[in-house]
Amino acid sequence: MDQPPHLYEGVVYMVKYVQPAILEGFIAMINRIVNFWRKRESDESGLEVQDLLKIIDKKRLPKHIAIIMDGNGRWAQRQGLLRTAGHRAGAETLRDIVELCCELGIQVLTIYAFSTENWKRPREEVIILMDLLVEYLNKEKKELNKKGVRVNPIGRLNELPQPARDALADAVKLTCENNRLILNIALNYGGRTEIIDAIRAIATGIETGRYKASQIDADLLSDHLYTAGQPEPDLLIRPSGDYRISNFLLWQMAYTEFWFTSTLWPEFRRYHLLCALVDYQRRERRFGGLKQNV
Repeated sequence: MDQPPHLYEGVVYMVKYVQPAILEGFIAMINRIVNFWRKRESDESGLEVQDLLKIIDKKRLPKHIAIIMDGNGRWAQRQGLLRTAGHRAGAETLRDIVELCCELGIQVLTIYAFSTENWKRPREEVIILMDLLVEYLNKEKKELNKKGVRVNPIGRLNELPQPARDALADAVKLTCENNRLILNIALNYGGRTEIIDAIRAIATGIETGRYKASQIDADLLSDHLYTAGQPEPDLLIRPSGDYRISNFLLWQMAYTEFWFTSTLWPEFRRYHLLCALVDYQRRERRFGGLKQNV
């Protein structure tokens, strides 16, 4: 029997060679570990969450929050688990953060789920990521719809595997009339490719006579981005300890406030988002102007 060459291929290996009952038990074990760890962390930070909720000014919350969900693989490695366990734990974190954004009245949440560069990862891991995307959407779409969340995938979606495209289409159709929270899921997304796609669309408009070259300005380009019609991100959050934006929302984040934390995404809790919001509200956003007291 062939042996998988890498640890994270374990799930693919089990799907191919192991009896379904054993595979189900393996997945259940991972979920129990993840849920136990999350409950422990939640219990430890519950009081702090309530304190932070009292501090936050609900009238000065960001309209649009962007999050680079980073650190799933490192979290799994530290727990002695397969990388897929990290991605599953990350999905649990996302569920909690979406719920909090709904409770707070955030208008738009954009999550960086899969970049154009992520295709460079080993094929088996890409397959697992796409399968988890389908699993997440099929499992969560009804609950997202109940919460009033509109699922809005952004990126070069036509290059995704067909099952992923089908799952996205179903979630979009189910939630298209919701307006409590727009959940932008960036898939096969790159900030540079987004700008290129916008420029190409404008160039086509010039060729067909819809636009004149003299009409090209920042507003016209913004109207052709994947996020057209949405407020630009007020706050970017990046877990995992890396201090870069990784080709994410390059045009839109000209005046975005950044908040970084060494906490890995599967460890990210309501507490961390609330800390980011408290810090955000302490800042003075000048958009290129001067301080108010100058």
